[in-house]
Amino acid sequence: MAGSKQVEVEGRELSLTNFDKVMYPATGFTKGEVIDYYARIAPTIVPHLSGRPLTLKRYPGGVEGGHFFEKRCPKHRPEWVETAAIWSEREDGEIAFCVCDDKPTLVWMAQLAALELHPSLSLAKRMERPTVLAFDLDPGEPATVIDCARVALRVREMFGDLGVECCPKTSGGKGLQVYVPLNGKLTYETTKPYAQAVAQLLERMHPDEIVSRMTKRLREGKVFVDWSQNTESKTTVAVYSLRARERPTVSTPLEWDEVEAAAESGDADPIRFEAADVLERVEDRGDLFAPVLELKQELPALDALEPD
Repeated sequence: MAGSKQVEVEGRELSLTNFDKVMYPATGFTKGEVIDYYARIAPTIVPHLSGRPLTLKRYPGGVEGGHFFEKRCPKHRPEWVETAAIWSEREDGEIAFCVCDDKPTLVWMAQLAALELHPSLSLAKRMERPTVLAFDLDPGEPATVIDCARVALRVREMFGDLGVECCPKTSGGKGLQVYVPLNGKLTYETTKPYAQAVAQLLERMHPDEIVSRMTKRLREGKVFVDWSQNTESKTTVAVYSLRARERPTVSTPLEWDEVEAAAESGDADPIRFEAADVLERVEDRGDLFAPVLELKQELPALDALEPD
């Protein structure tokens, strides 16, 4: 790929430029490869983006060239790009967020150098209702993703003992994330304090490993169970999104036996995935995060989570 050209994607005309621009200098991964990745992963990622307000994290100069978050969908967007008008307390008015319902929109976003895609936990039509309960496991040095794997297993055990399924994914960065599919009628008024209570319970049960408070000085050598993502105004990196790290890593769904293996071996390499790995993985295993879209679950009573 070189230069610029007009392309047709599922009947939509797009102008794509700067294919040879290096976006990840450490590996030489180019804008053309970014566009190619998103075009190829589209059938798998679009269902996880569809209908959701989307914040774009754009890196026009590549991962070493600075970035900006774009909540308001660009005015120069093609007429066929869908938007959702969402009330913003900060703006004291509505913001027209981009919504990615199809492959052409995804390719257009890649053309904008939107390396990272951060959707809401809610569908735009029901912003008060998160479709998941989310825990972002963030290691405080010298803790690592291996420590996050051990904490993820504790979250799975806590909910799994009560018949509630959890789905793990890498953040694409230092940590892991665990989603509890809901797809029901609960609102953030329930899920946010619930997530905080779970994090606090985990901290009480494992004080040497886990912290639930945001104070950074408390995180050293522990895993911060970030419950605060369960908020209507926040977004979380999408499954299958690239990350703006040194290498083109991807937020990737995991199988629980992979989390167990990492926790036991202490080897993080098998749960670190780049764009090419993810495309091959999806071809072999399909969408491991599909239950997040489909599974309807109720949250157990908090006292049921307490150890006997």
